[in-house]
Amino acid sequence: MPDQRHLRHGSFLLLLGMGTTAIAAPPQLTLTPVSVTATRSAQLPFDVAASIDVVVVPVSGSPGINPSELLQGVPGILARDRQNYAQDEQISIRGFGSRATFGIRGVRLYVDGIPASMPDGQGQVSHFNLDSAERIEVLRGPFSALYGNASGGVVQLFTAEGSDPPQLRLGMAGGSNGLLRSSVNARGLDGPFDYNFDFTRFQTAGYRAHSRARRNSGNARLGWQLDDRRRLAVVLNTLSLPVAQDPLGLTPDQYRRDPRQADAAAVQYDTRKSVAQQQVGLTYDDRISAAGELHLMAYYGERSVLQYLSIPPGAQASPLHAGGVVDLGNAYGGVDARWSWQHTLAGRPFELTAGASYDNQHQRRRGFENFVGDVLGVRGARRRDERDRVRDADQYAQASWRVAPAWTLMAGLRRSVVNFATADRYVTAGNPDDSGRARYSASTPVAGVLYRLAPGAHLYASYGKGFETPTFSELGYRDDGRGGLNLGLRAAHTRSAEIGLKLRPQPGTQAGIAVFRADSRNELAVATNLGGRTTYQNIHQARRQGAEASLAHALGARWKLHLAYTYLDAAFRSPFLACAGRCATPATPVAAGARMAGVPRSQAYAALHFGGERGWQGELDGRHLGAVPADDLGTVSAPAHAVFGIGAGYVAVLGQWRTHAFARIDNLLDRRYVGSVIVNDGNGRYFEPAPGRSFLLGLDLRWEP
Repeated sequence: MPDQRHLRHGSFLLLLGMGTTAIAAPPQLTLTPVSVTATRSAQLPFDVAASIDVVVVPVSGSPGINPSELLQGVPGILARDRQNYAQDEQISIRGFGSRATFGIRGVRLYVDGIPASMPDGQGQVSHFNLDSAERIEVLRGPFSALYGNASGGVVQLFTAEGSDPPQLRLGMAGGSNGLLRSSVNARGLDGPFDYNFDFTRFQTAGYRAHSRARRNSGNARLGWQLDDRRRLAVVLNTLSLPVAQDPLGLTPDQYRRDPRQADAAAVQYDTRKSVAQQQVGLTYDDRISAAGELHLMAYYGERSVLQYLSIPPGAQASPLHAGGVVDLGNAYGGVDARWSWQHTLAGRPFELTAGASYDNQHQRRRGFENFVGDVLGVRGARRRDERDRVRDADQYAQASWRVAPAWTLMAGLRRSVVNFATADRYVTAGNPDDSGRARYSASTPVAGVLYRLAPGAHLYASYGKGFETPTFSELGYRDDGRGGLNLGLRAAHTRSAEIGLKLRPQPGTQAGIAVFRADSRNELAVATNLGGRTTYQNIHQARRQGAEASLAHALGARWKLHLAYTYLDAAFRSPFLACAGRCATPATPVAAGARMAGVPRSQAYAALHFGGERGWQGELDGRHLGAVPADDLGTVSAPAHAVFGIGAGYVAVLGQWRTHAFARIDNLLDRRYVGSVIVNDGNGRYFEPAPGRSFLLGLDLRWEP
């Protein structure tokens, strides 16, 4: 279990916060009880035998661009803004998902109950619209397995329902590096009908060279109360990322010389990415009896991606190479149906939920050369054309039983089957038919118990099994240089356990501490990274273990404090071979006990906030992150760092208008640090630098009749 020295550090931080008498949580964290649905039934996190945090999205006063802004204070989660909108954010939970070099893997993502992760486990948060959101829920630990494949943790965003009285909101913000954000939001309630419409536009010139981006996102939620027992909701969202330049990572030497530069290959090949997505979802809730409720969900979406990479023409000389331009067309959708029953069993409160889900993704994957003659960074000859399909069919059941006034038992089981298939449409004399199939299945049980030590102290423990299949990107290349899917890859299977204590020692104070361990077999890891192709392998055993502590404390009406600390030891428990830089065959030994790339041993967060509904507001926050290994060999690490931010604002209410003017400075001390790492990069370009001292000015207006 975790090193005792780090456990003492976490305990000291928790006790230090509990002894503070005049301060409490930052504005986006609430001390008012909020029901969560992470366990598929509305419950208070304090009463659930699992690690769950709720982040209430602020009305204004923050950039409102990326989820990482709001997740810094949640223990166990590492959310990092790459400053590279061609690659999306980095999010990992307790070390799961740390291997992702783009997008998000190993963590399940949802928006209003609709998956933002594909059936293979690959996801993104680029369409998370914060301007219309109400809250974000984060579930960690064994109960995450109830969400199926690749659920090392779960992040869910929920759009706010329409308000009464109706509101019109306008937001504007501008800052360093050409940052501009504008938004318009309308929400209201009219009889049985409620609505929330939002459009947000964001653009940046980028902190680094060749990192300009522009993003437009729209989100709409429409709800109808059909009668006293039936409710229907429609969620629509759209995303347009016309061109996001990719500056690529930097080697440690490049980073030391000039962190604002782009790698020369980024400019030479004009590396960039364009994304367009449209999605619609429908939910229907019916209280079919006094004890029973039916929930139905269906969704459909289309997402297109066009990306230009920096692969040299020489690397594409092999007839088996897929080229340096990736053109993906995705059509995806699914359904989920579940029934919930709340009554008594043996005279004690009992709740049962049972359901089934089906998700399907059709992808047309095409590859082209990224050159025509001597001209680089343009679409050239076709090199790949295939139809990929992945689908899952799951059944699940879970129950909660309060067997005694002080005891609650929870248990669940999910059966998952995930099928991959690819049909090769690009067959030549030098490139044979690479069609193939792969099938993965698992049963993932989980159980937990909650004991009420006192009205303000709940002790819990849980244990469960989970699994994670390779994504299509990880299956896409074989490690022997031949074409076709890497059908030899196995799914990773994990056994995890945690013990935790949740405290409410007094009104306005919430605290928690958890100790956890997750043991995995067939852990997915990089095998080779050469010529623009990354292949993967299974490592026999791996372990993630650690501790989390958090405190939200309020005393008085205007001061708030939030503290969070995470210690995490993520290591491979079996030796294996890896590549030292670019290689076609792993040949460098990695000893058992080597740390996983992308996982810091410790991270801490503290925030102090002053203010109320009107008048002056202010906040001071700080983050510390330990050194982050950049490769599995442990040869390069991003140095540890601590950064601070400060903000101030004033809220005035004049008639029907609420005006909030605000300013913020991030990286107050102008520290140079690595914002994120690209793990196991074959070119040694591991580092994505974070901005120096940066400024933000904004004005948010709200009108209510």
